Amino acid sequence: MRIGKKEDNGQNDRMPSMAGKEIDSDHDVFLKHSLSSNIKLLNRYVSKDADVVFRFLKLLDGQQNAVLVYVDNLADNQSIQQHIIAPILKEFGKAKGVLPGPVKIDRLKDSVVTARCVAETNKLNECVLEIFKGNTVFILDGSNRALIFTTPGWKTRDQDEPLGEPSIRGPRDSFIESLQENIVRVRRRIRDSGLTVKKYSLGRRTKTEVAVMYLSGVANQKIVDELDHRITKIDTDSIVASGYIEQFIEDNILTVFPQVQYSERPDKTAAAILEGRIAILVDNTPFVLIVPTVFSMFIQAPDDYYDRWIYSTFIRCIRYVAILISLFLPAFYVSLISFHQGLIPTRLVIFAAATREGIPFPALIEALIMEVTLEILREAGVRLPKSIGQAVGIVGGLVIGEAATNAGIVSPVMVIIVALTAVSSFSIPQYSIGISMRILRFFIIFAAGVFGLYGVVMAFLMVTANLTKLRSFGLDYMSPLAPFRMGDMKDFLIRLPMPAMKRRPRTLKNRDEKRQGDED
Repeated sequence: MRIGKKEDNGQNDRMPSMAGKEIDSDHDVFLKHSLSSNIKLLNRYVSKDADVVFRFLKLLDGQQNAVLVYVDNLADNQSIQQHIIAPILKEFGKAKGVLPGPVKIDRLKDSVVTARCVAETNKLNECVLEIFKGNTVFILDGSNRALIFTTPGWKTRDQDEPLGEPSIRGPRDSFIESLQENIVRVRRRIRDSGLTVKKYSLGRRTKTEVAVMYLSGVANQKIVDELDHRITKIDTDSIVASGYIEQFIEDNILTVFPQVQYSERPDKTAAAILEGRIAILVDNTPFVLIVPTVFSMFIQAPDDYYDRWIYSTFIRCIRYVAILISLFLPAFYVSLISFHQGLIPTRLVIFAAATREGIPFPALIEALIMEVTLEILREAGVRLPKSIGQAVGIVGGLVIGEAATNAGIVSPVMVIIVALTAVSSFSIPQYSIGISMRILRFFIIFAAGVFGLYGVVMAFLMVTANLTKLRSFGLDYMSPLAPFRMGDMKDFLIRLPMPAMKRRPRTLKNRDEKRQGDED
């Protein structure tokens, strides 16, 4: 196990304002030998917080004093009592016979307390930070060093099945809001000594813990170094969730396509690490970031690898067809009705004309009305409670579609087109790429309503040009299609049987490309 730690490199870092006072960690404040002086220093930063506990201890019949400082309920009170206070008072609470010499911090650390993890510091900056991480700081009179006991005690959410990425045949566990527990979930799946964890602390005020996980003998070191550079450049007050980091490290902020993948499934994250990618885990969020990414990763689902290759290939082909339908079907219909009626079979064009009789809007406005209505219903269904949201989405769509048709605002064919488009968009496994398709659909519909099929072709070329130009940490976004890499096509549109995928994707330029067996 290799564990590195890196905190706040390159940041002008300030501690949170705890009591109307900030402490600049670039200028260390050191503890003194006097307990009263150290308490005065701490009082400047934490004493006004009602939940901060100062637990004073009298040692050696009051000949020497000490204090424990922690945040109530953020630290585990039971652990503090059993593993810190009780052993100290048992050993040093009362002098037995002749008073011994003063209590030594080293003896207390090595031979008395039974806390699971003990660190030492002589800086007030670190003491304040650790207190608000849920740890306990012990300061002894006569010593300019403090002990930091790892005692986090907050409650975490019970593990549930992943909501955004439901599992059909794979594991049912998901990440939660605890960074350390999420790291354990990955380590349970990768029992390799090369699995490396590098920790960062981001956000001048939030001090959010971030962990980067990768296989040191597999991952491309240049990508690891580039990610390290981008993370250490982050200079902001707060990192509340992994989405904040995604926006700081992505290559291109102007494109609608996501360049960082996220997941709430440990099995998917472990598979990505084993492939040579890097996972970014953030405390207080159940979503893990995966870099670098390519477009095809957003179309693949973890369950593709748990079924036989024939089933998975068929499902993937369906997904790609669904993407084409969700992107181009409304635009194709608008262009044919508005400009290219001659391309429609005679019977079909007569039927379409009959359904549009009395419709007061051109096909472009008709399509935009229905698409905007659909997006409003979708957003309403997401924001409402789950039981109500599903009813709003289904009933609202049926009622509004039927009412709009009866009122003569839209044609029945347009309702069918929009409904088929909506159903197709639901087949995309990843939400981030799905919303990209929804945005592009409006752009393509508008191009079709103005220029006809020529507009659809121009929009397609512009989207394709943007995709082929994109990079994710220096890697081609449309690989292995552009540039074409025959070896990586084994897991693109089709998924060959597992024994045939002997190498990791060559796009990543991993240090170890061999995945299984002997190559042919």
